Amino acid sequence: MSTFGHHFRVTTYGESHCRSVGCIVDGCPPGMRLEESDIQPQMTRRRPGQSAITTPRDEKDRVEIQSGTEFGVTLGTPIGLRVLNENQRPKDYGNSTMDLYPRPSHADWTYLEKYGVKASSGGGRSSARETIGRVAAGAIAEKYLRDAYGIEIVAFTSAVGNEYLFPPTAEHPTPSTNPDFLSLIDTITREKVDAHLPVRVPSDAAQSRMEKLIADFRDRHDSIGGTVTCVIRGCPSGLGEPCFDKLEAQLGHAMLSIPATKGFEIGSGFGGTQVPGSIHNDAFIAAPQAESTTLGSKIRPRLTTKTNNSGGIQGGISNGAHIYFTTAFKPPATIGQAQNTTGYDETTGVLEAKGRHDPCVVPRAVPIVESMAALVIMDAVLAQGARTAARAYLPPLPQVLSVDRTREADERAKKEWNEGGANGSAK
Repeated sequence: MSTFGHHFRVTTYGESHCRSVGCIVDGCPPGMRLEESDIQPQMTRRRPGQSAITTPRDEKDRVEIQSGTEFGVTLGTPIGLRVLNENQRPKDYGNSTMDLYPRPSHADWTYLEKYGVKASSGGGRSSARETIGRVAAGAIAEKYLRDAYGIEIVAFTSAVGNEYLFPPTAEHPTPSTNPDFLSLIDTITREKVDAHLPVRVPSDAAQSRMEKLIADFRDRHDSIGGTVTCVIRGCPSGLGEPCFDKLEAQLGHAMLSIPATKGFEIGSGFGGTQVPGSIHNDAFIAAPQAESTTLGSKIRPRLTTKTNNSGGIQGGISNGAHIYFTTAFKPPATIGQAQNTTGYDETTGVLEAKGRHDPCVVPRAVPIVESMAALVIMDAVLAQGARTAARAYLPPLPQVLSVDRTREADERAKKEWNEGGANGSAK
């Protein structure tokens, strides 16, 4: 289906060469200031035509709020968002070999098998144009998370082909043990990421290597993949569910729903399998004396972790540490080289694809990853907020340990319970 989320529900619409693309956002809290200018920056970061190593399709991707706000304030009703497709060129796909052959590794054949019909121009719903609605909705979620909790979400390119920002080594098979990586995710900002356009990798040396690699594949009418790493800072503890809807499972679902994704790892990821438990275990330590991000309260946290191989999530539930993960993107399927393949009529032939396509999607995927992360955290915040609010109406349970109570409050509650028990009743 085309809807994501349970409490903050986003339904996207549109194909690569239809009149417009966009989404409906249902469940946005009322009373938040929201205008197009709050959404447009992420749309501009995602749009095509940004550089010589992205698709030359010229779209401004100007977002329009159609409903759900009045005088720049959300009403709590569904928010409609629309972006016009201004630079459509469906003729690129007509009267060509693409009418005869499904593009290798593209969704042409699978869509036809599923629906019995497919869009004749571009990738239809499988096109990256569909992600416009995700990014617009994600910008709304981000604004709420930032305004309400101070949450920051920043993604960056971490690899293109065999060029890595933090290549695995014998000492650090996973970035989670690399002090340079841990320092980066502590301080990285979108401004620092975008200072390294067009690749969006926060390193001058890596930027040069990766840009050259992408350009080489572009000049050969070929494509290359890579990875995007994302960090979520200031996330409340207690988000996520213990079983099927673990927070990392929801993040994985979100990331793998993005076009061209083929892999997801969180925290130490696959490299963490090479680290012994004595090093991998995140020992608990007393938390710094600062305001807690625990949902529904402003008490100081009791504990944090000395290391963060868990990636900020334990038992499927956020623990208040940075959440970080990496998503893998395959090489774009549509390339300019002639390819031997088999047509819809089951005869072999040669496909020469036309159109305007990215030689590497990774630089433009950065804001998409951020947006999908925001949708997951927003949904989890609203779910936990409902649970916390419902619990607040119940009488307290004095001897139950809870992260939203101070140590002093627990000791006081125990004393009251003991005194009450001695008299035959609890106070």
